[in-house]
Amino acid sequence: MRLINLKENEEYLKEYIELCSKEWGTPKTKAQMELYINKKIKNILSGENVISVLGLVENELIGFISLFKIDGDERTDLTPWYATMYVKKEYRNNGYSKILNNAIIEEAKRLGYKKIYLKTNLINYYEKFGAKFIEKMSKENLYYIDLKQHM
Repeated sequence: MRLINLKENEEYLKEYIELCSKEWGTPKTKAQMELYINKKIKNILSGENVISVLGLVENELIGFISLFKIDGDERTDLTPWYATMYVKKEYRNNGYSKILNNAIIEEAKRLGYKKIYLKTNLINYYEKFGAKFIEKMSKENLYYIDLKQHM
């Protein structure tokens, strides 16, 4: 099993985009999905909003996590955002989210960030990774992770 930068692997990058769309986006036809994937690849590779995309791989993509400059329309004053933590259903409950979490924290520290932000509806999940509640937003709760506390 290894962690890879999905920006450097188009095969996995396409799967990442498709899984993100299915998990957090709106339904798309096959043709719409193909157009969407091509547009998102250009956006990701340009670095416009996606800082980093890490994938956990062992013969196939197991899961992924991202670091975004902005995540949504609320709180655009905050950056960077811990986003798209995802582990495929058949691989859940094996500690892979912890591996991904630690990897994105190390990536953010390597890039010089002191805090990362995340939004979620999950209760008592990200707290185990050190997330601290900031405020209730319109649809989700806002948290931060202090990277100085992760040595």
